[in-house]
Amino acid sequence: MNIHSLRSLKWVSGSLALFLLAILVLLPLLLIFWTSIYPDRQLDLAAPLRTILGNPDLLQVLLNSVGLGVSVIALTTVFALPLAWIMAKTDLGRHAWLDVVLLIPFMTPPYIGSMGWMLFMQTGGYMEQFVPAAAVLTPYFFSYGGMVLIMSLHLFPFLYLLLRNALLQIGGSLEEAASVHGAPFFYKFKRVIIPLLLSSYGLGALLIFVKTIAEFGTPATFGRKIGFYVLTSEIHKYISSWPIDFGKATSLASLLLGVCLVMWYIQTIISSRFSYRLVGGKGIRSKRHPAKGIVGVLSWGYVVVLLAASIGVPYFSIVTASLLKLRGEGLSWGNLTLRHYAELLAPGSPGQQALLNSFGLALVASSIAVILGTWFALTIGKAGTLRQKITDLFSLLPNTVPGIVLVVGLILFWNSRWMPIPLYNTYGMVVLTYVVLFLPYTVQYVKASYGQLDPALMQAGQIFGGTPAYVFRRILLPLLLPGMAAGWMMTFTISNRELVASLLILPPSMQTAATYIFAQFEQGAVAMGMAMAVISVGITTALLLVIQYVSPDRKRRHS
Repeated sequence: MNIHSLRSLKWVSGSLALFLLAILVLLPLLLIFWTSIYPDRQLDLAAPLRTILGNPDLLQVLLNSVGLGVSVIALTTVFALPLAWIMAKTDLGRHAWLDVVLLIPFMTPPYIGSMGWMLFMQTGGYMEQFVPAAAVLTPYFFSYGGMVLIMSLHLFPFLYLLLRNALLQIGGSLEEAASVHGAPFFYKFKRVIIPLLLSSYGLGALLIFVKTIAEFGTPATFGRKIGFYVLTSEIHKYISSWPIDFGKATSLASLLLGVCLVMWYIQTIISSRFSYRLVGGKGIRSKRHPAKGIVGVLSWGYVVVLLAASIGVPYFSIVTASLLKLRGEGLSWGNLTLRHYAELLAPGSPGQQALLNSFGLALVASSIAVILGTWFALTIGKAGTLRQKITDLFSLLPNTVPGIVLVVGLILFWNSRWMPIPLYNTYGMVVLTYVVLFLPYTVQYVKASYGQLDPALMQAGQIFGGTPAYVFRRILLPLLLPGMAAGWMMTFTISNRELVASLLILPPSMQTAATYIFAQFEQGAVAMGMAMAVISVGITTALLLVIQYVSPDRKRRHS
């Protein structure tokens, strides 16, 4: 194959990738806007705003969503900033296992974590059984503040990782320069550290805001209990409850997407004004302070308290609830049983079928996503051309818009009368939705691996007579496998726990582990729901550990 033919093949492949992304991602989003501004077959650009402003309840729901997003950003900052400082600037950062443990809150499905907190703090809950005087805290917890606390404990790892990496890049020389000129600690923090952190903080705050206002599980469980409703719960209501009202659902979805775009614009302004080059040819020398004495006590105390709140409390409630014979009997050895697990895993039981459905859907979706994601990542390359940049933007869209908005767009698109492929309300629709929602993970992981490769490796293979197919199979593909495996694992894990998309698009009589858990909570069978949560999370974690153990990247590190 000559150079001209190879370039033509790359152009066709890149154009086809862009066209496919436009169909999978862009058209469903555009269809939401079109449906929201074209009610009753008449163009009305102000229809979404009129829907909200004409209904005081929906206006309050919009304000609730925005206020909740801002409040969660504030509290996650309180949690994440001291933790990032501790892990970047003290000896505690050398404990690599802490970084793994600190990711557990994010890997826990939000609706399960919120149910764990509710069981712990409710009247007659586990907290009161241990400390009866704690009953005075129950009304304060079941409030707006409690909801912000639960969601912040789930999302703070996002912001923590971004801030910690930014602090490590700052290094110790800049702080020492300020100290040499007589700057005290708080002055250095205000004039040196904060400006250098603002770019990373802006990106983290955007992610926290989008994930907060896009969250469905916690508002559907905790929010409903305290009477606090947000846009996601209202969109779900208009789509899943009779009478179906796609007009209001698309109006709310378009406004939700608009709010996220405004936040994205604010974040780009912050990043452009507070971006600095911190990595140069001299390298980075990060100064760590010994965690001894009062510094060590305070640092370890903060980490332990945060881990107890984000992991200890919810998982204690989850495991305990799954083992109780009767909830009214309270905690006692005689009230513990494994009967719920046996009933759940009984051959042919609804619980076993839901588990098999979840793992089957996640397996197929993650396998398709890793193939498409690798193709898109190789097409994007270094994003040097306009087409590559647009492809990169389209591939990231599912990660920057609320998931429920994209799901509504996919329903509208694939359920259209003119759609020649009858995909809606089928197994294939579920797989397609999972692939579209979580495709950015594979694209980003593979793109990161590809960006680290020296083009000389592929050129050497071509010089020694290797065809493009041979070079791809024997050189490029083995080097991309770690990124592909990471993308596959992330897609599999999140697909296996996905709730809102599953509730909206699953065919009738079909359940996944997430919808089974949600249904058990709705019906009051908390023990069965928690048993399913333990099994689902446990199997997924064990599978990921096995894949990580046999991965080529691990073998190279230990060879």
